[in-house]
Formats: sequence, C-alpha cells, structure tokens
Amino acid sequence: MTLKDTIAHDLNDAMRARDETRKSALRMLTAALKNAEIDARGKPFGDAEAVTVVQKQVKQRRDSIDEFTKANRTDLAEKERAELVILETYLPQQASREEIEAAARRIAAETGASGPRDIGKVMPVLVREFAGKADGRMVNEVVRAVLGA
Repeated sequence: MTLKDTIAHDLNDAMRARDETRKSALRMLTAALKNAEIDARGKPFGDAEAVTVVQKQVKQRRDSIDEFTKANRTDLAEKERAELVILETYLPQQASREEIEAAARRIAAETGASGPRDIGKVMPVLVREFAGKADGRMVNEVVRAVLGA
C-alpha cells in the first residue's frame, strides 16, 4: 500500500469516526498531494515525492504555530499543533540530533570544513543524506554548532 493509499484509507476512517481534526488535516494533505501530482505533469509520483509533500505540510504547520503564538492566538496554534501531530505520523522515523551531529562531523572531516564559512560544503551533503528523516532547520542548527558559527 502506497503512502497516498494509506492517507486515503485513514481519511475514510476519520470520516467514519467523525474525527474533525484528523479529517481536516488529511483533507488538506490529500489536496496538497493532488496539487503536487498535477505539478509533476506525468512524471512518476511515488512515496518519495509524497513524503516531500508531507514534509512541506509539516513545515507549514510549524511556521503557522510560530506566527499564531507571536500573535497570541493560542486557539489557532493549538489547532495547528493537533494537525502537526497527525501529519508527522506519515513521515519516516526522524533522525536524532546525535545522529545528525555525528554525520555532520564525519562530512566536515571528509570535505575539510573547519569554520563557519564552510557551511556550504557540509549542508548540501547532509540535507541529501537526511532527506525525509530530519527537519532542515535542525540540520542547519547542528552544522552551525559543529562548525562553530
């Protein structure tokens, strides 16, 4: 069963259970997946592409939570947090900060990166290595910490 099929099945279950939060989150995710499929224009659209769409939706929720919190809209921030928890279940197991740090040190040694100006040598390799397994913001923080930025 593909990720899209799993999401569609879970959406049906949420509708049967009358779980409004889950239903809303999965409907938005389904729409985002359909839009991404249309944008792909006939190119293969598999689980890897679906995970990318889910990551974008998760990032969107995190950004919304930050904005709603700044605006003292705790009701909307809580709604976004609930949807975020639902969406995160469709992502692969996330890498720990320690795993990212170990990989960053290894890649820094391989590329000869030694300081803050060498972030550009390490980031692209790490982002590719942890695609779908780590948030880009966390990867950036770890690289900056490792390289002393």
